[in-house]
Amino acid sequence: MKLRTKYIVFVVILHLLTLCLTFYIFNQNRVFFIISEVFVIISVVIAIQLYRQLISPIKMLLQGIEAIKDQDFNVKFLPTGKYEVDELINVYNHMIDELRNERTRQEEQHFFLEKLIHTSPTGIVILDHDNRIHQLNPKAAQILNSSEKELSGQQINQLHHPLLEQAANLKAGETITIKLDGVNTYKVQKSHFIDRGFQRGFLMIEELTAEILAAEKNTYGKVIRMMAHEVNNTIGPVNSILQSALNNYDLWNRQPNNQMNNALQVAFDRNQNLNYFIRNFADLVKLPPANKKPTDLHQLVKAVIELMQIKAGEKGVRLIYESDSKPFIINADVEQLEQALINIVKNAIEAIDESGEIVFNIDHKTRQLTISDNGKGISDNEIANLFSPFFSTKKDGQGIGLTLVREIMLNHGYGFSLKTIADKKTIFVINVN
Repeated sequence: MKLRTKYIVFVVILHLLTLCLTFYIFNQNRVFFIISEVFVIISVVIAIQLYRQLISPIKMLLQGIEAIKDQDFNVKFLPTGKYEVDELINVYNHMIDELRNERTRQEEQHFFLEKLIHTSPTGIVILDHDNRIHQLNPKAAQILNSSEKELSGQQINQLHHPLLEQAANLKAGETITIKLDGVNTYKVQKSHFIDRGFQRGFLMIEELTAEILAAEKNTYGKVIRMMAHEVNNTIGPVNSILQSALNNYDLWNRQPNNQMNNALQVAFDRNQNLNYFIRNFADLVKLPPANKKPTDLHQLVKAVIELMQIKAGEKGVRLIYESDSKPFIINADVEQLEQALINIVKNAIEAIDESGEIVFNIDHKTRQLTISDNGKGISDNEIANLFSPFFSTKKDGQGIGLTLVREIMLNHGYGFSLKTIADKKTIFVINVN
């Protein structure tokens, strides 16, 4: 039973009982009976006024409660001139002001946080309570090469992406550094926040490629310059002495079969090879900025194929390219890009045992150059070190070829990747955007 009903029932019973008692007591005295009835009527009037004064604030509170339920914090009440009611109205209005201000602050903070997440250069993946992807920012979508719509609602340990697969095993506060495709390096950190009393996790994916490559190049650049300085200081005088000795025929007249002459010639040739070896490393460090000019990529690929035909023919490797008659113009340093393509094709030829093929393809829509071969492929252990300086899978390799390719691609601002996508199927992709 509502308070209003209880009050009405109580007042009605009380006044009916009073009427009955006055009738019974003053039945013989009409004057007192009339006076008592007047008091009863006055009591009824007072009860009605009290009812209005008591119920009116309650009605206002109910209206305010309904507004709060509807999250409408703009409903306020005007003072009535009655002290008790006005006190109640003041408390309610103050509460509404605080709620409205707090909601405004929260909405502003939420908008700021959303904007910060959206524009952050760090990839952010927000998880729900069940470790499913709830939200991710554009940078994370770019790194994962997927849209938010495709990933939303999926468990991170069920997605076949190396970053998410390793991040699934992280605990809150842990960090791991992951190197993909031998070039791109990422730092993945897992943390958590409290949402309605429960922990929710999120991942921060930070790309470290540029910083690591810069530090790496600075380090091996110093080593190479030091090696080149010391080797050149030694090779120059030694070769000069050897050349002088070889040119002095009087020294070899009494030597049977020119044994000493041959030995010195071998030493001279080895010095020249060592000089060439060091010069290759020095060229890697001294790579100038790309002098970009409009270039037809079709013609450049044709020139590289023509240059590498003899070397490919020695192993029975076919170079296949179906050229498009329409020019494909890019901005590139012809000499540098040609050298990079030569190194890529050379590696592909060496990866093929015999009678293989290397296929060139240019996609005008995606602006990609793809060079694929059916060689032995790249093992999982080799992927992380592919473009690292001094790393080579060949017995006598110097580890310069792919490093030089990497530097040229970075010099041009081209995206690139090298991976084995299937058995006897390895592709080198260059994005020439």
